[in-house]
Amino acid sequence: MEQAHREFLDSLLETATPTGFETAGQRVFLDYVEPYADEVRTDTYGNAVAVHEGDPDVDTSVALAGHGDEIGLMVRDVTDDGFLKLTRIGGSDRTVTQGQYVLVHGRDGPVSGVVGQTAIHLREGDDETPEISEMHVDIGADDEAEATDLVETGDPITFDTRIRDLQGSLVAARGMDNRTGVWAAAEGFRRAVETDADATVYAVSTVQEEIGRKGAEMIAYDLDPDVVLAADVGHATDSPNAPNKGASLELGSGPGIGRGAANHPVVADAVRAVADDEDIDVQLTASGLDTGTDAESFSTARGGQAALNVSIPNRYMHTPVEVIDTDDLDEMGELMGRFAASAEEFAPFAVDI
Repeated sequence: MEQAHREFLDSLLETATPTGFETAGQRVFLDYVEPYADEVRTDTYGNAVAVHEGDPDVDTSVALAGHGDEIGLMVRDVTDDGFLKLTRIGGSDRTVTQGQYVLVHGRDGPVSGVVGQTAIHLREGDDETPEISEMHVDIGADDEAEATDLVETGDPITFDTRIRDLQGSLVAARGMDNRTGVWAAAEGFRRAVETDADATVYAVSTVQEEIGRKGAEMIAYDLDPDVVLAADVGHATDSPNAPNKGASLELGSGPGIGRGAANHPVVADAVRAVADDEDIDVQLTASGLDTGTDAESFSTARGGQAALNVSIPNRYMHTPVEVIDTDDLDEMGELMGRFAASAEEFAPFAVDI
């Protein structure tokens, strides 16, 4: 991955964007795509869009989308003793929450804290991991008054982690879900623009995916594109004890192409054809019920938009140590850009009955 592209990924990963508080990350996205766009804009809740107008005589529009929010925690209450009681933002995993450093994003800036964990010496037997609602954050305050000078109910919380390069091209960080999808949407857009795509191309960073794909519902209605590639992470099952429940993705083997559910078969075939033409390795994923991604919202908007979930293989999803291969990510950006640049060749996107 080129240095400038890696710096963009790192900027996304270093910016906290828990669901409902995505603004800072949306700014990172817009700053990156704006030099290549004819227009950038945001909507009421902060969905961010960059537009490439394309050839006015070509009546095809393509959206490359990733969701900009991440899971996290939230201050539910402050105790008399100055501890912070918690609730979840999105699908946070209680089994990896205790004993972690966190940042509480207060009104005057981040406040450092730790999620308390009773010492093993004081626990009885094989105590089950408590629910997040039963956990607390310790910011070192002596009492409620001192704590509430710094934080208040409703402040979001993220794990305080850093990006770590592993061996080869593997990288670990919090929030690969879904900084990688935002990166791919932005990079696909840049590459499509630089090849002078004839179609109208949108790069989209959506909000509130982790609590029900709400941002995608908003922006899908607004843009009404002909075809959408929704970039998100997919479960890599190539680590010990990882159950194979349909994804079958491996790091280093290229992006995943969804089949079934909201994944439009014509779009899936078109993206696979582009991958073959460009010698890009891809993997296939099975979605018998629901993709669990923004593709679902696009697929039902305004009577239906042809949507496809394209996924980056990701180990340890919804933990502070998600792992991806930047080679996969680079190929995902290239695939999305090449598809957007040639989309009109495959239109119209409708099943043949």
